[in-house]
Amino acid sequence: MAKPTNTITEYRNYYLPPHFPALLLSGDHWRISDKQRDRLHFHNCLEIGICHAGSGFMEFYGETCPFQEGDITIIPQNVPHSTYSTPGASSLSLWSYLFIDPKEFFRHSLPSTWKNYELQPYAFQNFKYLLSRERYPEVWQLLTLIIKELREQKLGYQFAARGLMLSLYIEIYRIQSQEEEVREEKEGNKREREEQYGRTEEEEKGGGGGFSDAASPLSIAPALDYIEKNYMKQFSIEFLADLCHWSPTHFRRIFHSIMRISPLNYLNNTRIQKSCSLLCSTEESILSISEAVGFQSVSSYNRYFYRLMSQSPREYRRQMLQSDKQQAQSMSILEFSGWMYPEP
Repeated sequence: MAKPTNTITEYRNYYLPPHFPALLLSGDHWRISDKQRDRLHFHNCLEIGICHAGSGFMEFYGETCPFQEGDITIIPQNVPHSTYSTPGASSLSLWSYLFIDPKEFFRHSLPSTWKNYELQPYAFQNFKYLLSRERYPEVWQLLTLIIKELREQKLGYQFAARGLMLSLYIEIYRIQSQEEEVREEKEGNKREREEQYGRTEEEEKGGGGGFSDAASPLSIAPALDYIEKNYMKQFSIEFLADLCHWSPTHFRRIFHSIMRISPLNYLNNTRIQKSCSLLCSTEESILSISEAVGFQSVSSYNRYFYRLMSQSPREYRRQMLQSDKQQAQSMSILEFSGWMYPEP
């Protein structure tokens, strides 16, 4: 079921502490509403969820996926989605969510040369967002143990959770790699058919083989990937458009239709998000941090930071430092405190 064209996409930026870049949202209050939302949201980090009870639906652009008790969700960063329980059911679905930054969390455990380190879906177009307990019992068991460790916080729980999360990540990576092999095989068969008959599938259907305005998030993946890896550099929107093989005007229109934000604002939001980590984990000056994340002037950085965070970089740093002192082992969130609880 395709989402309406006026769907709003909300960016949720979570702060993951540098010493342990993971955040668990769990508890009996995490029951998901049965109201279908008119907006999707996406995160700045990898989201792994588990449905403890109930059923419902997950929505992506142009796709609706049913879930049930025992299902696990794997949502990489920058993938717009939404979740709601089965309307009219006797009880709402109960969830736990784990947010992690794989590259930071496994920096000293896995080689940086791993393909698709961030589990981005555009490289694995058949990758399943939903994994069932019956088909993937190892994933379910590992995630359950991680949640138990982070809830109980017994002696050495962070070391135990790191080991379990490494095993969980490798299991997910293996599943995704298998999906990639399937995708490559299908693409190979498709190319063989096109070479044999001299016509593409789009031409057979009467199309011109180009992209439509109803493009999926996969279509702007090259631009999103480049921004993620090169946000600190200076580059033009025309350059991003060329990566996607579109004209600048068409690229801006498609980008905004998918992300509900302009390419420039998305780039600056990414820079602000990266700067938040530096504000919390270093003693660098505001000027140095603004330059490190790609802003050409500190005034421009301050203006964009306040627009996104509703406070100055200096105020944000002070707030995070105070929070860390008050709760040394706690996890924090950047923007709306309501994200710590499910939407009504």
